[in-house]
Amino acid sequence: MNSIQGFGLGLRSTHYAAFESAPQKRVDWLEIISENYMVPGGAPLWHLDRIRRDYPMVMHGVSLNIGGTEPLRMNYLRDLLALVRRIEPGWVSDHLCWTGTQGVNMHDLLPLPYTREALLHVCERIQRVQDILGRRLVIENPSTYVAFQADHMPEWEFVSEMLRLADCELLLDVNNVYVSSVNHGFDPRHYIDAIPAARVRQIHLAGHETHDGYLIDTHDHPVCPAVWQLYAYTLQHCGSVPTMIERDDNIPPLPELLNELDQARLVHHQALMPAPTRRAIAEACTP
Repeated sequence: MNSIQGFGLGLRSTHYAAFESAPQKRVDWLEIISENYMVPGGAPLWHLDRIRRDYPMVMHGVSLNIGGTEPLRMNYLRDLLALVRRIEPGWVSDHLCWTGTQGVNMHDLLPLPYTREALLHVCERIQRVQDILGRRLVIENPSTYVAFQADHMPEWEFVSEMLRLADCELLLDVNNVYVSSVNHGFDPRHYIDAIPAARVRQIHLAGHETHDGYLIDTHDHPVCPAVWQLYAYTLQHCGSVPTMIERDDNIPPLPELLNELDQARLVHHQALMPAPTRRAIAEACTP
């Protein structure tokens, strides 16, 4: 089930034709947005079934509302399970956030307070979803722009405890760690060091924008140099982890994304070299 390795892309409708017309050998797997295919039929599933024949896939949701206070939506989980059975993904992920209340989906990934009460609430809901799906859930760390006065612990401690108590896994979004570190003024390497490496199932890389002094996780730019550096640091902590590039707006032609994916391969290769080899290369490149 979890044999997926290497480097992937998010499947976007812009690139359906490219993936259907010829094998893209530089793409090892694809990540789909679960909600785009939780439908009874039509064009999205038609394309999905064709592409799934040639590529391993993982599922990434945006509406599980794992941090919400309303009961879990059984109809949503029924449709999610049906999609799991249809494509047999390597894993299923969603976000550490809440997305709505009183039956209204806010279509945003809203932050949680990092309290013991919130931790136990989230863990209980994760365990219930895992029981329904019959597999571990993979939860993504958020990008955040505000903090709560009620916080009992830093985010990395909350995430680490969630992984332990709920027996789930982590989708480690390196860009999100960087964005939050700038917005809140902490060292992103301290966050990475605190994460239990064995629980990291997948890594996301993406771009962001700056607005009014804050970094905003927009997924509409290439990965920036600081995030590449943090990715290398993350690999030295976690070892080799399946990695993908996220792009949700200003989506470029597929060859441009493939080149960025090759950059991820290069950073991965260099980061996991033995330390003496890395030092020798650095010394050789120093003027």
